Amino acid sequence: MGVEAHATNERATGRRWTVRLDPVGRGRADVRVSCSRPACAAQVLPSAAAGRTAAIAHLKAHLRAGPAPRPSVHCACRAEECHTHIRPAGPRERPVPWRCGGAVVLAVITDREGRWWQVMECCSRCAAAHPTAKVVATAPAAEASARSDGLRADTAAPAVTAVPSVHAPTFSAISPHFSHSATATGTAVPQQASAPRSAARSAPRSARPTRKRPPRGRIAQRLVPHDLRPVALRDELTELGELFRAYQARTEPDLAVLADLHARKAEAFHAWAEATADTGLRLDAERAEQAAATARLQHLHRIGQAPDGEGPAVVRLLTAPAQWKHARAVLAHVAENAPVPGAEARLLVVMVTLRTAQSGVGNLVGQDIKGLPLQDPQHLVEQLVESGWLGISGTVEELIASRPENPTRISVPSLTPDEDDPGPFTFGRKLRPKLSGWAQRVVGEKKLRKGKTGADVRLLALALATGSDGEGRLGAGGEGIGLDALSSWCSVDPADLPDLVDRLTAADWLAEADVTGTHLTGRLTERVLPLGCPLT
Repeated sequence: MGVEAHATNERATGRRWTVRLDPVGRGRADVRVSCSRPACAAQVLPSAAAGRTAAIAHLKAHLRAGPAPRPSVHCACRAEECHTHIRPAGPRERPVPWRCGGAVVLAVITDREGRWWQVMECCSRCAAAHPTAKVVATAPAAEASARSDGLRADTAAPAVTAVPSVHAPTFSAISPHFSHSATATGTAVPQQASAPRSAARSAPRSARPTRKRPPRGRIAQRLVPHDLRPVALRDELTELGELFRAYQARTEPDLAVLADLHARKAEAFHAWAEATADTGLRLDAERAEQAAATARLQHLHRIGQAPDGEGPAVVRLLTAPAQWKHARAVLAHVAENAPVPGAEARLLVVMVTLRTAQSGVGNLVGQDIKGLPLQDPQHLVEQLVESGWLGISGTVEELIASRPENPTRISVPSLTPDEDDPGPFTFGRKLRPKLSGWAQRVVGEKKLRKGKTGADVRLLALALATGSDGEGRLGAGGEGIGLDALSSWCSVDPADLPDLVDRLTAADWLAEADVTGTHLTGRLTERVLPLGCPLT
């Protein structure tokens, strides 16, 4: 009889299973989704995104169909030296087991790269020790569960009442210790000895009234004081902190929501600064105002509305001010370092620079060169190679004849970074093709091609696209662009600029153009505003 009672009180280890996402083979895009539960067969999906979606759906199906966490199990992680169970030993100490705490929960733990998801039945303290754990279910209180289990045992199996009155020790529903030595070994405690101790322990707690401390929030790495007044300000800061953390957990950004959050934060921080006379809070409030304005402007650009609500905004090919600055930096670098004079050579150098700007190497095909308005493209490439500015893998004839399926490898030594010189440009790999595509769209614009404009006209189009403001007016504040700067960039005589301006006007690039003795004024037409990089 005693053996049966001991077996009844033996506590099981919590459940645990893992869903993994693994590559099928090297160089392949498809992935394999596998589950450690024996009844689940592996799936092969065509991409990592599809595999991740299938893995999460498989995991959710298990969670919906599976039983709730059991209140009387050991932590599934304690057998693996979980750091909440084993305290780090000192120089002369042995590792000491820690106790668990809190209710038993069903927690999902994942890695930061999204390659595996593990479900564990463990205590809430161990779940909190894992930075990526999310609790999906919590077991009922241990004492209530024990009472209901006992009632079911009395009604369903009356023969058990013949067993001597022994049971496993009961614990508080607030903080049960699942890994305690008494429960780990399954030791039975006489009922007569445990009942008075439980009553004596719970009596003073029930008699003493509990004091609820006001919630203490956290926002922007700052703790909201308990005694902050007015109370409405304290509650607003606490709620804002929770809303910001919830926004960071979103899978997709919403700039309108983010702008509203920053605006509320700015107002709350201004009030907080007034209440505490803290200069740092006032500066944080100003930064929140700037963040709100930036997020709202980006949102309006994304949805195609003007900031002031005065009609549709321009949907630009390059969308951010940082991208516009990098485009101007590339053109300025080419103007100062072009190895061969002439407008045609300048245009070719611009396009090759944008192909190799990040690493100093890139690919080029014959159509990239023959698509430019060059009278003798082979001779220009030969001049760049002879000057040492350009290197190609093969001959110039092979480069001109190369096709997209077999491009020619090119290199520009002056753009190749090394340990001592990171190169003239600071933008990343993802921005380089955007800048190159933007330049090709400007240079190969439909009406410029149909008008058979030369390299000098297309260089002028590049200059005006990067030298106008947000409304298309040329120069900062619409004051125009200096003729000397334009003639130097286009590699033409200043006296030839009026003819180039007339050609751009005929191609519907410029409107209200006026060439004075020193400046070119006017504006870009609505048609080409998306190609502009506004001055900021």
